[in-house]
Amino acid sequence: MTTHPAHARADAAAPRPLWLDTPLRPAARPSVGDQVVDLLVIGGGFTGLWTALRAKERDPDRSVLLVERDRIAEHATGRNGGFCEASLTHGEANGRDRWPDEYDELERLGQENLDQIEETVRRHGIDCDFRRSGQLEVATRPHEVDLLEPDVDGFLDADAVRTLLDSPTYLAGRLDAEGCAMVDPARLAWGLADAAETLGVRIAENTAVTRMRRRGELVEVRTPHGTIRARQVALATNVFTSLLRRLGQRVVPVYDHVLATEPLSPEQLESLGWTDRFGVADSGNLFHYYRLTEDNRILWGGYDAVYHFGKGIDASHEQRPETHRLLAEHFFTTFPQLEGLGFSHRWGGVIDTCSRFCAFFGLAHQGRVAYATGFTGLGVGASRFAADVMLDLLDGRPTERTRLAMVREKPVPFPPEPFAWIGIQLTRWASARADVTGRRNLWLRTLDRWGLGFDS
Repeated sequence: MTTHPAHARADAAAPRPLWLDTPLRPAARPSVGDQVVDLLVIGGGFTGLWTALRAKERDPDRSVLLVERDRIAEHATGRNGGFCEASLTHGEANGRDRWPDEYDELERLGQENLDQIEETVRRHGIDCDFRRSGQLEVATRPHEVDLLEPDVDGFLDADAVRTLLDSPTYLAGRLDAEGCAMVDPARLAWGLADAAETLGVRIAENTAVTRMRRRGELVEVRTPHGTIRARQVALATNVFTSLLRRLGQRVVPVYDHVLATEPLSPEQLESLGWTDRFGVADSGNLFHYYRLTEDNRILWGGYDAVYHFGKGIDASHEQRPETHRLLAEHFFTTFPQLEGLGFSHRWGGVIDTCSRFCAFFGLAHQGRVAYATGFTGLGVGASRFAADVMLDLLDGRPTERTRLAMVREKPVPFPPEPFAWIGIQLTRWASARADVTGRRNLWLRTLDRWGLGFDS
């Protein structure tokens, strides 16, 4: 059996996330012992960091403590592609289908949210290569061309799209110049942590929460280092749902995998024509996403979203040679002019997927604990919106955000095993088949009618 030449290059890559593999990564902050605070934020990813920062911006006198069981940005926050999108609903089609009466409002709020992220980065001087460079969607199969609305202004035919980025696989495209920014996600997270501390937030790393329960007017949280008593808690643990088991019915963990190339030479970069540095995603159900990094690597991820039986979460799942090799094959099919380029990093990360594809929200413990989870891969930007939703819910006063049906409603839960595994594998097979044929079979049409889905 002949081995594809791209496989060895994928195998040779360092098995660690590019964004975290830097001397810029700050040292871990020390853990804390017994505490009493106004607001405890559990989780040191984007959702938790934005919640802590926004809490102090909204009420400077509130005492805020953030605890993270590992390191800041260790999980999804430091392992994603760095696409900071305005969409709160996993794209326009999903939003219009689920909330047609309020989609225009959701779109406005999403754009405002992205503007506010940019303003925060500028105001706090966060060095995270934040670029409002947009996102290019490309069709690589004939039936995908119509999805890009050829009769609507902004449609790019094959020749036009290849002037922006040259790939023989491109048949059409559409550039959203305003709705997405590129960012180094780990440096953004570290910058948010520093900004929060300047406002008085305390941050403790390597502080795992082992138990959470209500005690009178307070919520009592146990850690290996002591007991934290909080008047309110914001649960920002995303895919890690053990502290509030009701969330486990509505979220499944899915592993997304990524490659990063060696830095491109000026000649290699010129062969692509990729001067505007927008991010790219193709139009498939099983889709690739890719972008240039600050030092001219190509980050290449997506396609093979992997669910492990029993909602399995384990560090061993982060390295999956068969997926990284498949990604390498697809990379050189897309950019044959880069043949011979090596990969420097390969990694995976676990995503909190829910059946409606975007975050959901709620309260627990008689209104003292708020949660947001289920971002399904679009949390870089939406996490800031989620932070404000949680703080609104804890305040107990209706706001423009909390009146949204998107905020008030919950996604359909996933079934128990083995039905979850069977259904997810069937959905992945059907989605891959639809990418080839351009037709959604009976299974996918049934899921559409029920408002169910599976995605990374």
